[in-house]
Amino acid sequence: MNRSVVLYIIVPTIVAVLFFGVLRAFFHLTHTRSVTTDVVQGILVGVALAFITVLLILPKFYVTKVNGWTTMFGCGEPGSGLLLRAACNVTFMGPINVPQEAMYWATSKDGAGHTLSGAHDYLLHFAAGQLPPNNAFWSLTMGDAGNRFVPNPLNRYSVSDRSGLVPHADGSVDIYIQHTAPTAHESNWLPAPTGNFILWLRVYLPGQTVLNGEYQLPPIVQAS
Repeated sequence: MNRSVVLYIIVPTIVAVLFFGVLRAFFHLTHTRSVTTDVVQGILVGVALAFITVLLILPKFYVTKVNGWTTMFGCGEPGSGLLLRAACNVTFMGPINVPQEAMYWATSKDGAGHTLSGAHDYLLHFAAGQLPPNNAFWSLTMGDAGNRFVPNPLNRYSVSDRSGLVPHADGSVDIYIQHTAPTAHESNWLPAPTGNFILWLRVYLPGQTVLNGEYQLPPIVQAS
């Protein structure tokens, strides 16, 4: 189960139910409606709806999805609105830099909308000259379904422009995302778990085409 669902929906709901139960016992409340019970129930319902809105509904107004990747513009910028900050926190849990310092993409699905799984082999193909533009570096990180690093024989948890990726003769670059090592392409292998997984791509000091939304990441393509 998604950790965000547990943190923001299930746990608050359980706490709200227990809290209301304690109030009923303490004030000897019955099922008979009164001003007190109506107010308490209204507060609890309002809290639950607020959590659901922030977690499930609000991010949809700010998220940009292209080729299966999810990103968001404006995160971390000083003066950004409360709703945008909330949406960014739900979508990208953890510290967030201003866009000029870093941009983030995440996906748990391939370009066709299917859930990423170690049961299949995938390919991320960058055409010549189409690696993420930056003035520092970029990285592609693997996480299992719980967003944890995946143990593997190479102790490799990400690939980047600093990890020795080998391009083709035409300058294009393929990244092999799969559980077992690809024959003759281990330098470009990002090891995947046997189960479902998540991919994060980060670009540090991104180029202008990233900042203005012109650059698009290629889709994750299922190879087998």
